[in-house]
Amino acid sequence: MPAAALKSKPLPTQSTAKRSVRLDSPYAPMEKRPLPAGRPREWYVGHNRRLKAMRLAIAMLDTGVYLPNQAHDEAIRGTAERIGVHPPSATTCHMVRALMRYTR
Repeated sequence: MPAAALKSKPLPTQSTAKRSVRLDSPYAPMEKRPLPAGRPREWYVGHNRRLKAMRLAIAMLDTGVYLPNQAHDEAIRGTAERIGVHPPSATTCHMVRALMRYTR
């Protein structure tokens, strides 16, 4: 097959996201809603950490990493970079592995 036939079509560059998102990724940003007011700061930090861990666990499962012992911190941080989120802390990586334990 000629090399010209192997080239992929260019991806569309339009996006409604406020930050740049790779359009070849199946992960699109969700519509943001305001969080409930009046809770302690720790609640908001934990809530956002759980959301991030859930997104990362889903992305890891989509890439074929099904066991928590396969999900090292470096692999989770690489997945975070690929889907466009900030690198997770060690605590968030631990939460990702904990979520993966319950996927069986």
